[in-house]
Amino acid sequence: MRIGVMLRHYDQHGGGVRTYTRELLAAMFTHDAAHEYVLLYRNPDLLGTYAGKERVIEHHVSGRTVIGWDQVGVPAAVRKFGIDVLFNPKYSMALAVSCPTAWVCHGLDWYVMPEASRFIDRLSHRWLVPRYAAKADAIIAVSEVTREHVMHFLHVDPERVHTVYSGVNTSFRTPLSAADLAAVRKRYQLPERFVLYAGAVYPPKNFTRLIQAYARSGPRRGVPLVIAGGENRFLSEDELKEPERLGLGDWVRWAGWVPSEYMPAFYRLAAALLLPSLFESCGLPVLEAMAADCPVLTSDCYGTKELAEGAAVLVNPESVDDIAEGIGRVLDDEELRVQLTQAGRERVARFTWKRCAGETLAVLERVAKRA
Repeated sequence: MRIGVMLRHYDQHGGGVRTYTRELLAAMFTHDAAHEYVLLYRNPDLLGTYAGKERVIEHHVSGRTVIGWDQVGVPAAVRKFGIDVLFNPKYSMALAVSCPTAWVCHGLDWYVMPEASRFIDRLSHRWLVPRYAAKADAIIAVSEVTREHVMHFLHVDPERVHTVYSGVNTSFRTPLSAADLAAVRKRYQLPERFVLYAGAVYPPKNFTRLIQAYARSGPRRGVPLVIAGGENRFLSEDELKEPERLGLGDWVRWAGWVPSEYMPAFYRLAAALLLPSLFESCGLPVLEAMAADCPVLTSDCYGTKELAEGAAVLVNPESVDDIAEGIGRVLDDEELRVQLTQAGRERVARFTWKRCAGETLAVLERVAKRA
């Protein structure tokens, strides 16, 4: 089977979807199934990313606009290469193709909390995403919560929506030597003890309440907050000023975007990961932290509750008091920390990219057979 993969987003902002795409592709390429892959890039500089990889063809699809790339360039490439199934690891789909199609839904926060999206994005979500959903022979949801949202908000029949959980890179599960940890601590000037926030900042991340809760719990315990990532993805430029407004300049450390090879050390050095988001469909940092034996504090709703209940401190993300109390618990209670570490390690054991790739390919194979 020849699988076309839409990779317009391959070099977009750092974050979960980019990690998901790269990890999934790597696992698919090493899967036992002898499929061929045609990788469709918008950025010509990406040609050669997988040079020498067997059964992989890389192709630049021109397109001055997103719509032009999706709806004109990609269908032409499908015809040119005789693609059997067209797959997008992120939402959007070429509508004028005759082959079966599938795309991945990483969450529908746009429908759950539309006020947290830009106006131009709301137009896309209202007019285009339902058409992508109607076109797709299959939609892969990254959690059961996401599957339910796809069926509810996009009116997709249950048999077309498949839950396939993300994986965790083995580097997060691999213990690091004291020397390796010390090198990362020195490189980033990390405190002896700290709590960690990992990811970009945009409205669903609940950054303002996180900072307000940390202000009540962290400094009086002498524990700084390290932010790995922390750039304004959209609509949250003012939120980034919250630490300064609260006088936390000496307590909040901005590490910037941290290369993936250093993140396992960040988790292993941290006293806890703090991710009390208003909405997460899956939340890769939660899984990565669990794999790296880092206790997790996260939200008692949506995807984080689905993934972490019983293996993390769950808090009400709309309550600064509850988040602050949870931070105190995870920092003060050593027995709880041991329990969370063990429970997290057991929980994350089944989240592998090999399994994710196998289940994803099974979905693509099924829609191809129905063609």
